[in-house]
Amino acid sequence: MKFQPFTVFCIACFLLSISYGTTFLLSMLVQTLGGTASDAGQVFAVAMLSTLLSVLGSGHLLQRFGAARSIAVGALCLVGSSVGFAMVSSLGIALLACGLMLGIGWGVFYTIGPIMVTQMVEPTRRTHCFALLSGSMLTGIGTGPLLGKFAAFVALPTQLAFWVAACAAGLAGLYFAWLASTSQGRRPAEKVQIGLASALKVMSSRSGLSILMVGLGGAIFGTMGSFQTSYAARLGLDYSTFFIGFMGAAIACRLLLAGWVVKQNPLATSWVLTLIMATAVLGFDQWVHSTESYLAMAVLLGVGYGLNYSVINGLAANEAPAGLTAQALLLFSLSYFIGVFGFPYVASQLITQLGISAMMLSIEGVAFLVVGLSTARWLASRFSRPALV
Repeated sequence: MKFQPFTVFCIACFLLSISYGTTFLLSMLVQTLGGTASDAGQVFAVAMLSTLLSVLGSGHLLQRFGAARSIAVGALCLVGSSVGFAMVSSLGIALLACGLMLGIGWGVFYTIGPIMVTQMVEPTRRTHCFALLSGSMLTGIGTGPLLGKFAAFVALPTQLAFWVAACAAGLAGLYFAWLASTSQGRRPAEKVQIGLASALKVMSSRSGLSILMVGLGGAIFGTMGSFQTSYAARLGLDYSTFFIGFMGAAIACRLLLAGWVVKQNPLATSWVLTLIMATAVLGFDQWVHSTESYLAMAVLLGVGYGLNYSVINGLAANEAPAGLTAQALLLFSLSYFIGVFGFPYVASQLITQLGISAMMLSIEGVAFLVVGLSTARWLASRFSRPALV
């Protein structure tokens, strides 16, 4: 794979990811429409369901139309979703329809993008390239909420962020539509659809635990991002501090440290990074009282989550059963979306009924569960128990 085409590929992925990043402004948008955290949770629930369906169907889409053309279709859905969020004037079906399109577009893109990378590079370079890809995507995700902060700074409505996201997704969609006409647009020769038998085979392999862990990590990331505006408001802090610290640390680690990290023992590395992530989650609940401590915990979470995601993504692909790498990545995306969209719905109910403290307590529980799984996996590798490694 040549460097320049991959660079353009990553830039396009950055542009598409802005659309998902703006969903972290949904809680604020819903409040301006007279809604509550529960209403925002309904949008996330719809997005989760449509995402799961799109992930399950993306293999068939990929087989029929090819990767680039499929992502172009996903980009069109993201454009429609962003325009809808920018124009909606009340709670109701229109808002939920935007969540539906968001889930379809993001699910197709997020699932097929990594599969394109596996077709571009040899297995020994996958973890590093996944880190570069995810770093580009995370940059776009972080840009979304910062666009909302910029809009407020220049005294413009939050909807400006969604309009920018729509334009960015449109540009990326044009790139992937062009790419579909090149050699990258060919349909894959091997079967990439997922069925019950292949899913069970992947989940019973060493790849299965990585797939489970990314869902739990996604629950932490999705919930912290989606309700950060509410969390910061309770403490009288600026929510943009979180996104600057978290995204800055995660992006820097993925782009600058990934080359070194992939040379280390992946299971031991994942364990250390999981501990860092859990420490940050605990810190948000117990130790954040100022802008400085808020920024410090955001950076710590960015380091732990940002690097650990890349490590377990590589493990999920490289430890998949022979001939089932694409299926493993489909399940990886499926698990991630259940966490990143599903848990915020649960958190929204907790916030409505019990407040922000209940949400934080639930995230701490998830974080410590991830620590337990990572610890068991690392210890199992040292004592040669393949079923858990």
